[in-house]
Amino acid sequence: MAIKWNVSAKDAALIKKITDRAVKMSGMQRGGLDIQMDITCCHLNAVRLRLEDWLYANDFNFEHDLYGILNCLNRRTGKIKGEFIPRFAKHGGR
Repeated sequence: MAIKWNVSAKDAALIKKITDRAVKMSGMQRGGLDIQMDITCCHLNAVRLRLEDWLYANDFNFEHDLYGILNCLNRRTGKIKGEFIPRFAKHGGR
C-alpha cells in the first residue's frame, strides 16, 4: 500500500506551524522538511493527530509526541513501530 501525502490545506498549515516550533527547539538535529514529512506521514497513515491541540500544548507534551513520532515512525510503511501512541492522537490511537 502506498503512503498517503495529500493533506488538507488546513492540516498542512498546522503541520507547518508544528514543524516551525519543533525546529526552534534546542537540540533538533533534523531539518524542517524531514520533520514536516514525518508528521504528515504519521497523520495520514499511522494515526490521525489532533494537530491544533498539539501545536498549543506545553513543551513537555509537545516534545513527547514530536520525538515519539520522529523515533518510532517507519518511513517505508508510514506506520508507528512498537507501542508508541501519540498523546494527541484522535480517538486514543490507531
